[in-house]
Amino acid sequence: MGKIIIYEHANFQGYSKEFTSDIADLKKVDWNDCVSSVKVIGQPWVAYEHINYAGQFLVLEEGEHSFVGHEMNDKISSLRLITENLHNPQITLYEHVNYQGNSKVVKEATNLGRGYNNDTVSSHQVQKGVWLLCEHSDGSGFRYLAREHEHFPNYNAISFNDKLSFLRPLRPGRGCDC
Repeated sequence: MGKIIIYEHANFQGYSKEFTSDIADLKKVDWNDCVSSVKVIGQPWVAYEHINYAGQFLVLEEGEHSFVGHEMNDKISSLRLITENLHNPQITLYEHVNYQGNSKVVKEATNLGRGYNNDTVSSHQVQKGVWLLCEHSDGSGFRYLAREHEHFPNYNAISFNDKLSFLRPLRPGRGCDC
């Protein structure tokens, strides 16, 4: 389904370790806060700043990532494999909390900053796939990962109300002979 190979230095240098399932605490395998580059085969992975999948996160889709970026370099403490079916993604966005007001069905990467729905979304329901929701149109700022079958009735709970400007579905991997 998916495999991740983590490296202690940029450009796939130094020691490496391979995982095919979630790891809630990299300290338990002597790899806490020392990941600088990554190779992903198959489904995407999410790298988290803290143990138990908490804190800032970085989505790592299939491919080679020669540097994990300054904000996550040597700060990764847990890894989670995305297991949902990522084909034919769909999310419904709602203008107000509790799925009220105008709604918009989204099936592809969408820059809300260019239309009427910029900074007006307050709740969502994910029908299929996993979605990366971003505060700013360039993908920066507060980010949230919306999972399949998730119903999120009130963005106030995460201080995200009326801040969504960009969203995109995670891309499925080609597969893995893991």
